[in-house]
Amino acid sequence: MADVLPLVEARLRSALGEPDARAAVTFLGTDRIEVLRFTEDDIVRYATLGMSAQPMADPTAVLADPVAGPRAELILTVRRGGGADTGKVLRPLAVLAASPQVEGVVVAPGASLDVGEPLWPGAPFTSVLVAESGGLVEDLELDAPADPVRFLPLLPMTPNEAAWKRVHGAQALQERWLTNGTDLRDPSRPSVSLD
Repeated sequence: MADVLPLVEARLRSALGEPDARAAVTFLGTDRIEVLRFTEDDIVRYATLGMSAQPMADPTAVLADPVAGPRAELILTVRRGGGADTGKVLRPLAVLAASPQVEGVVVAPGASLDVGEPLWPGAPFTSVLVAESGGLVEDLELDAPADPVRFLPLLPMTPNEAAWKRVHGAQALQERWLTNGTDLRDPSRPSVSLD
């Protein structure tokens, strides 16, 4: 099968425009992960490139299928300003994108991913909720039997929100955000009311 990463980058460019910065991170024993930054007015989007090179494998499978299986890239959207240094999110994003290779996890909507430290200096978030694909960037269909590449939005969660989500579920947390009019792009927003 042809290398999917040029197709993935082309899809990102067609949906988000030209990236104004990119960085690459390589972890021992993993493929290179790039993070592309797209800026439009006061919105900054960070998209991973490299996570979809191989399908994610079920950690209980004896042998991983080299072609079939879910593929994804991650997208984080934040608002600029307010003194937040969101540019430092590149390494945590690359860590999350490498987690299928490193930890054998399958990243899917509704999952929580935790980096164990603030996503950027001073950020009130240490984890993200993986949202449904298909909104900002359409899924990229690949030749059968390969699964499509899904572009999964990441929604930053405070530690309290992450704990509440573990008890009540992803849908309940998203409804709480919606009901309270939470600006999920605000890089320094407080935790939503969880009473």
